Amino acid sequence: MSGRLPWGPMARLTARRILSAVPVLAAVTLGVFAIAAASPFDPVKAYAGTAGLTASQEHLDQLRANLGADQPLLTRWWDWLTAALTGDLGDSAVLRQPVTDAIAQRLGWSVLLAATAFLLALALGTLLGVLAARHQGGLLDRAVSSLAYTLEAAPPFWLGLLAVWLFALKLRVLPAGGLTDTRSTTVTADQVLTHLALPALVLALSQLPWFVLYVRQGVADALADDPVRGARARGLAPRTVLLGHALRSGLLPVLTLIGSRVPELITGALLVETVFSWPGIAAATVRAATSVDFPLLAALTVLATLAVLAGNWAADLLYGIADPRVGFDG
Repeated sequence: MSGRLPWGPMARLTARRILSAVPVLAAVTLGVFAIAAASPFDPVKAYAGTAGLTASQEHLDQLRANLGADQPLLTRWWDWLTAALTGDLGDSAVLRQPVTDAIAQRLGWSVLLAATAFLLALALGTLLGVLAARHQGGLLDRAVSSLAYTLEAAPPFWLGLLAVWLFALKLRVLPAGGLTDTRSTTVTADQVLTHLALPALVLALSQLPWFVLYVRQGVADALADDPVRGARARGLAPRTVLLGHALRSGLLPVLTLIGSRVPELITGALLVETVFSWPGIAAATVRAATSVDFPLLAALTVLATLAVLAGNWAADLLYGIADPRVGFDG
């Protein structure tokens, strides 16, 4: 492959994915409104809180009209959709603030946690996978594979509780949760990094098994291929054969993980945020679901769907760049 990137095919792939995302997002948001409408929870009473217990039916009906909850399902969905296209995501009934503000205040922290965990899982998974493939069938390979299968069966919230017990309560080397120290009135970079370490590690461990197993299998298969055997026959150093030939081919299957792991990464991040009281979108998601907050539910669902679509697009893009034989026809 030449040094120049195939910008034309990449642009066409991106355009196709954007066009295909439009009906997907429309269907997803409609599904959210339909499920919320069928829910037994009353958003008006959730908005009114304890005052709704003593409010008259007339006041509740007036509040329902003010919130637009008395409109038909399709009308509510269409009004929200057309307003969202102009950047107006509506107001969150449960958080009592515009949805854009609610998401803006929390999304950055969730992205920081998820991105840090993903990069950590990718780096550590690649390292362990290569070591396991290099010593395939040996003690190290069996130990790494056993660790991967064990972590695969461990729920993220269980790992989080175990980490809190060990590192925060027993060893007292890391804080148990939050964004900053309880006595601090300002958010500083060193405190954020200290409080990020434990939830990021737990989330990374929940994603680690798939990277380890994919890299191990990919590199092991590459080491058995004829081109790598030929490189060995030419007298190249084992390190050069492993890192320069087998690793590049072995990492290709890992690129497909980017798209498939995004939903699990989002779900895991929500659980980890809850365990560690991380100020991301987890709390807002739970409150939106339990209170049937239509605008907030729809916006959060759109964000999750966009993340999944973007992950699939990135995986296909990177795979096409890494292996020109595949191209960008997906």
